[in-house]
Amino acid sequence: MKSEFKARPVYLQRSDRIKAHFMTCFIALILYRFLEKKLGGEYTCSQPIQTLSNMNFYQVVGEGYVPTYTRTDVTDALHEAFGFRTDYQIVSNTQIKKIYKTTKKLKKYAKSPT
Repeated sequence: MKSEFKARPVYLQRSDRIKAHFMTCFIALILYRFLEKKLGGEYTCSQPIQTLSNMNFYQVVGEGYVPTYTRTDVTDALHEAFGFRTDYQIVSNTQIKKIYKTTKKLKKYAKSPT
């Protein structure tokens, strides 16, 4: 997983910067593990990370967003896991706002102790 997160090489000497780098890597690992659980452990480490990196959109002013990525099993699994789709012809501004609200709720859920 070090190669996926590109955490090395690191040339830090100050204690505060070393701690900040460690915290960033640790948070990335936690987010990845959360994603892995949401996807049921069906994919290798690189598959969802690579897929998310390639999920780009073209903005059509006043209309919404057109996905420029190719739909795959991984994109379908991501859509199912998180309860919204972005692979339609045009994702309207209204739909993007709903997705944004959903992610804010997920952030709030992730912060609450369980």
